[in-house]
Amino acid sequence: MILQIIRLKSNLPEDEILSRAKERESQFKAIPGLLQKYYVRMGEPGQYGGIYVWDSAESLQAFRASDLAASIPAAYEITEAPNIELLDILFQLRK
Repeated sequence: MILQIIRLKSNLPEDEILSRAKERESQFKAIPGLLQKYYVRMGEPGQYGGIYVWDSAESLQAFRASDLAASIPAAYEITEAPNIELLDILFQLRK
């Protein structure tokens, strides 16, 4: 499994960030190989993120090449390039 953490900055108010995320929820639920996605607020004002759990590197790569992935910057009106971190999950505590 792959853990992907995306950090982004936006000047949108939090309620607008949440509204846009909810509008796109069904699209993310339909992504093959996406086991879970967490929508998070980071420690700094205007910083939000997504934590994705992927079943494989192939599923992650397919998503990265998708129109949905390409639409993220515009959807949340991000103000700078996102920070993306990838981690290989060695094992999980619970199933």
